[in-house]
Amino acid sequence: MDIAERAGNVSARTISEKILSAKAGREVHAGEIAICTVDRVLGTDASGPMAIDYFEKMGGERLFDPSRVLFAFDHYAPPASAKTAAFHDRLRAFATRHGAELCDVGEGISFQLLAERGGALPGSLVIGADSHTATAGALNLFATGVGSSDLAAAMITGQVWIRVPESIKITLTGTRTAFLSPKDVGLALVNAIGPAGANYKALEFHGSALGAFTLEERMVICNLGAEMDAKASIFPSDNATNAYLTGRKVGLASPVTADIHAVYAREVTLDLSRLSPRVALPHAPDNVVPIEQAAGTPVHMVFLGTCTGGRVRDFHEALAALDRAGGQLAPGVQLVVTPASREVADAIRDDGTLARFEALGATVTTVGCGACCGTSGVIPGDGMNVLSTANRNFKARMGNANASIYLASPAACGASAATGKITDPRAERAAR
Repeated sequence: MDIAERAGNVSARTISEKILSAKAGREVHAGEIAICTVDRVLGTDASGPMAIDYFEKMGGERLFDPSRVLFAFDHYAPPASAKTAAFHDRLRAFATRHGAELCDVGEGISFQLLAERGGALPGSLVIGADSHTATAGALNLFATGVGSSDLAAAMITGQVWIRVPESIKITLTGTRTAFLSPKDVGLALVNAIGPAGANYKALEFHGSALGAFTLEERMVICNLGAEMDAKASIFPSDNATNAYLTGRKVGLASPVTADIHAVYAREVTLDLSRLSPRVALPHAPDNVVPIEQAAGTPVHMVFLGTCTGGRVRDFHEALAALDRAGGQLAPGVQLVVTPASREVADAIRDDGTLARFEALGATVTTVGCGACCGTSGVIPGDGMNVLSTANRNFKARMGNANASIYLASPAACGASAATGKITDPRAERAAR
């Protein structure tokens, strides 16, 4: 936007501009540098050790507020080497010394835990040294990934500098059809906007179809904003937000809406009525096609889990699709199940879902990121095709550059596990 356009709309602000203005203590607009007070700081076992290095180099002696700093052991859960075990030991010692909240192996993914424990509230500012921290924006807040040095500075001062991003207005319209998942919506947006199309911009969601998605489904869509290089992804607060926060909320929520004349860098409209299930082909999340174009591709491993496919509803949908497609794993297919948090694991254990997967021969791994980034969990073999509910399929992403990763919804993954090939979940019973 040019200076004249901004000047004509000086009082109209996007959700991002409003939240960052509140945290900066002054009105700020896109393009300005703001020093903002953070509400939550998230570290992981992958980013935490380096953040501690910076903390010590900066002369840090104490955390600005230990109750607002959380470390989660999610990327190396459990540790696969002495080196990663040492990371855990160092983080445990730091958290004990400074009083930070520590979520040990088996608790879950950092931003998933923040949401479950009621720490992700509308109107707040959350930073985390994980590029997918933007997932929490589903709760009407500004959540963004930062580097380990920025994380360390925030741990000491309670502040972070942010160049206020321009926003892309994404309008979801139409009627959500059967078997259309939030993963399909997210992949369609990655394809439409491109891997760098939202570089240092915030995605802001609008439209008549927002109510078709639960809060946790919105988390999937927000998560995939990272695959467009977005700084943040934000939904408005509504009944879905309130329903999720009921019984969880810790603190005061301050819902934020965009002004009617807010200025956007770009506007994208997605009609759900015209959207079908999608698959991202190797080796990029934006290499997206309708599932019909990939149907029949052999599948050797199916991964159900991580931060875009490891929640209760995801496992229910995958199992239902697997049952419709035959109810058994196809010969030669390895099924890997990794819940995103202990809360999820307990829920699917209590309702019998986990037992069903185990009876099918699935490998159930420790709660956390699992096989997604190749640092823990099951690693595919050479030449294997993997169909995954995860968010990235770059070459070597799961620990083996000689495997090919395809991304799809939990339902598509479930159906494909039963047929041994990429299968449209809309088929009532696919032939093997």
